[in-house]
Amino acid sequence: MVKMVRDNTGRFAQRPYYTAAELDRECEHIVSAFLTARHGQFRLPVTTDELSILIEQHDASLDSSVDLSDYGQDVEGMTAFYPDRNPEVSISDRLANDPRRENRLRTTLAHEFGHVRYHRHLWAEKFMTGRLFDRRSTENKVICKRDSILDAKDTDWMEWQAGYVSGAILMPVGPIRRFVSDFCGNRGLHAAVALASEPGQQIVNDVMARFSVSEDAARVRLLKLGLLITSNQQPSLFG
Repeated sequence: MVKMVRDNTGRFAQRPYYTAAELDRECEHIVSAFLTARHGQFRLPVTTDELSILIEQHDASLDSSVDLSDYGQDVEGMTAFYPDRNPEVSISDRLANDPRRENRLRTTLAHEFGHVRYHRHLWAEKFMTGRLFDRRSTENKVICKRDSILDAKDTDWMEWQAGYVSGAILMPVGPIRRFVSDFCGNRGLHAAVALASEPGQQIVNDVMARFSVSEDAARVRLLKLGLLITSNQQPSLFG
């Protein structure tokens, strides 16, 4: 049973509360079951096509190339919820049509999956009370801007949760912990590694290659899990 707490943003009466560990555990289960069903094994990385299929398997439609500029020049994704049909995920055409930003596209797809999987029930409850929205309204939409896709402040709980889910889907907690543990063990590193150090930068680069993610996505995930630290943090590996 999901713990519900007061929504201080006022958008909903209550909102779901998840710890990082809960999201890590559930997302690893989701992606492991999905990939095993497709390949007979838990095979990473998750491809762009597989992320699209994952969204659609959770009863949402996906338009992977949409002009979202009316919502802002920095909008990269959007999920809209309706009372009479499934959620609709839209991805910015500027992102989708730029092959240099494939990893960013995958991050955004995984982020929008987070909204579909973890937030649709909030709108369903609103619609059950008879609350309807004009199609042109933004009240039934989660509009995701470039700067909040990966690392929103926790005061923006909805974007924080979707951002955390994005990292947990693309870089599941078990595989990434084992990956970093093997890296450190092979080099005799027994304390937490600083992001700015040479080994820290190598870990980021290796995670980028292993999980097919951007440098920003790898860095944020490694720091959130405590697998890398900033220079002013206390060293405690895998704590």
